[in-house]
Amino acid sequence: MTMRPPYPAAAGGLRPAPRPAGRRRAAVRTGLLAALALTACTARPDATLAPPAAVAHRQPAAGTMAPAPRHPADDGTVSAPRDPAAGGAASALHRLVADGAPGAASLTTRGGGDFATRFATAGVADLHSGRRIGPQDHFRAGSITKTLVATVILQLVAEGRLTLHDSAAAHLPPGVPARGKDNGSDLRRVTIRQLLDHTSGVFNYTADPRLSRQLSGAGFGAHRYDSHTPGELLRIALDHPPVAPPGTRYAYSNTNYLVLGLVIEAVTGHPYAAEIRRRILVPAGLGHTSFPGTDPVLPEPHGRGYARIGHRRVDATSLDPSRAGAAGEMITTLGDLNRFFSALLGGKFLAPRQMAEIRSEKGTGGTYGLGLYATALPCGITVWGHDGDINGSYTRTAGTTDGRQVVSYRINTAPLPDPAHGTAVLTAEFCARRQTGGRPGPGPPTP
Repeated sequence: MTMRPPYPAAAGGLRPAPRPAGRRRAAVRTGLLAALALTACTARPDATLAPPAAVAHRQPAAGTMAPAPRHPADDGTVSAPRDPAAGGAASALHRLVADGAPGAASLTTRGGGDFATRFATAGVADLHSGRRIGPQDHFRAGSITKTLVATVILQLVAEGRLTLHDSAAAHLPPGVPARGKDNGSDLRRVTIRQLLDHTSGVFNYTADPRLSRQLSGAGFGAHRYDSHTPGELLRIALDHPPVAPPGTRYAYSNTNYLVLGLVIEAVTGHPYAAEIRRRILVPAGLGHTSFPGTDPVLPEPHGRGYARIGHRRVDATSLDPSRAGAAGEMITTLGDLNRFFSALLGGKFLAPRQMAEIRSEKGTGGTYGLGLYATALPCGITVWGHDGDINGSYTRTAGTTDGRQVVSYRINTAPLPDPAHGTAVLTAEFCARRQTGGRPGPGPPTP
């Protein structure tokens, strides 16, 4: 659940532990993997409702990753020595490991429908076994969940079932609080658009001092399996005074997307996770993405996630994800993230009017759209995506404006120690061909 400042990366929270003394830096693997087929992803509002994604119904992936061809001189790693981006991405991942992440990995896909794929990794997925991160590994994606929630909200807008100017309080399930005590926040004054672009002014529930200690501080060990309802978390947020009057300034708040998950439920009659599964996961063939509800276990295969609590590094792999809900509970893989963002940016889920809205950063002064944000890279390319962190996991995904090139990377700790080193992964992948005199990276200028 990213606490996002104006710079597009996670900030605050737990600092990662230093690398264990004496551990050798693990080799980096890079490689061209076999092509992946992307299922056509046109959203169908009238499609039959599928079972909720919180239930363990996982569809087979739209495409599978076959092992890349081994170079004759290879010593066990998969490599693509002729690709100018491979070395840069590998170096960037090594820097993330040097910053304190036990392991780091990235996946690059190109071509929209026919994916040419490159996977790279550094460090380890498990400090005990030394196992490396694999391309099929599941992990918690944190606030990248928000982009899928925003996509469903904009689909409902396109269907005429709500508008961006509607009061948030007008679309809440029965019994859910709309206002706090005394000088607390009031959702009757907040619009759907203000929830989407974080200009609502509603307090961020994960910043509540008592709850914060339980979620990520000294109380994590005792409370990691506590279950929370959206209504309970919303009440905590609403009882705090607003951080700003609605619509006056950008202030990232996980509460905003907690409310949007409830809005989806009220408008459709189904849990937000069920709607995401029906509208996005099934049409796009995202068979490795799920919304676990209160289930603390990651699907296999997976590595470990590590968090820093005081002066100790703790294994945070297993936890009750209801602490995040619609603000960040999603579990996924690098391949599924790339398929989703390629389809979204390529216009497969939203009509042109809604695509313009999701990219519109006018309400935040160029900081954040409606569940999506832009990053201008040093080579002049602008990419669109989101990042996310939750205990033991940080992830970021970005793609060209047309979705024909997408890069996702992750580390198995959170937050990102040095945002510049994270952006270096994107720069290595999107800018390498331009910097070496090859064909410029795809994607028109920022709208």
